[in-house]
Amino acid sequence: MNLSIPNYIYSIKPYKPGKPIEELEREYGIKDSIKLASNENPLGPSPKAVKAMEAAVHRLHRYPDGSGYALTEKLSEKLGVGPETIVLGNGSDDVIGMLCRTLLAPCDEAVMTAPSFLMYEILVRSVGARPVFVPLNNLAVDLDAIVSAVTDRTRLVFINNPNNPTGTFICQDEFERFLKQLPPSLGVVLDEAYVEFARDPRCLDGLSLLEKNSQIAVLRTFSKAYGLAGIRIGYGVMAPELAELLHRIRQPFNTSLLAQEAAIAALDDKAFFERTLRLVATELDFLQQALKELGVSCFPTQANFFLIDVGRDADQVFEEMLKKGVIVRSMVSYGYPRYIRINTGTREENIRFLDAFEAVMKPDEAG
Repeated sequence: MNLSIPNYIYSIKPYKPGKPIEELEREYGIKDSIKLASNENPLGPSPKAVKAMEAAVHRLHRYPDGSGYALTEKLSEKLGVGPETIVLGNGSDDVIGMLCRTLLAPCDEAVMTAPSFLMYEILVRSVGARPVFVPLNNLAVDLDAIVSAVTDRTRLVFINNPNNPTGTFICQDEFERFLKQLPPSLGVVLDEAYVEFARDPRCLDGLSLLEKNSQIAVLRTFSKAYGLAGIRIGYGVMAPELAELLHRIRQPFNTSLLAQEAAIAALDDKAFFERTLRLVATELDFLQQALKELGVSCFPTQANFFLIDVGRDADQVFEEMLKKGVIVRSMVSYGYPRYIRINTGTREENIRFLDAFEAVMKPDEAG
């Protein structure tokens, strides 16, 4: 190819999503598999959201509302923030991209933890900026180390809370002390994709800090607790001045008609939302207790997923579980060669996981 491509584009390692269930079943010759690898809602989508999409299908020949007015107003009311602070995205990673294009220039630096959500690095590199990685400390975000990594070239800090893939969390008071140590000109992206699942009352709530901290951009999503991962809808909440800048570069129809209608309805589906939270909490406790009884180490979490120490090559365990029709996530590529990650399923799915896992971990006894 003779096109002139910036070198920083070649520095990007493409994001590798998991294969769809249908492809894995065909490849491995299995049927009726269960997927516990992508932190999805085990109950499916919000029923009210499904009905809203069905009702909107006849309008698909029309462009969506480019401003997302109705959804923005609904979020404003629910969250207690001004509509001028909200930026909708085709998933919250769309908003991450807007923040990178707005706040980063080539050769700037952005600090992030390692491991964490892979799109932070990809989107930072896509604008020619340099990611600076700060290792986790005992699976948790090390705020002091992040402060130490800030230089005069740092323009952004990315923090995922609760953290993916480890499920650890940051306390409110710790984060407030952390903010006081940062230059006020430094942008802080606080990704709260899993915050609805947090059960510890000490867990940081970024929205509570926005009024006094204009440098923060809080990201949230409809993919997890609302079960709308397949239609890609998320949002950011930030200072009005920053939101206005993002709107300058935001594509006018970046959120689809169906996504907007589904998200509006999902926000009204309180019964589904609360049922999701109850199920996740109950099944997390069930799974972790069962694993402890098997003598397997697993880690506390404030998300809808958790890490398991399998004591051997995690890729091998992933493959053996897959042959039994259970899809989990190996953490080898995240730097944890002995860990797998699973999200909660329904009770039936979780029992299938435990049966398959015991057979894989103790094949002689299972046989």
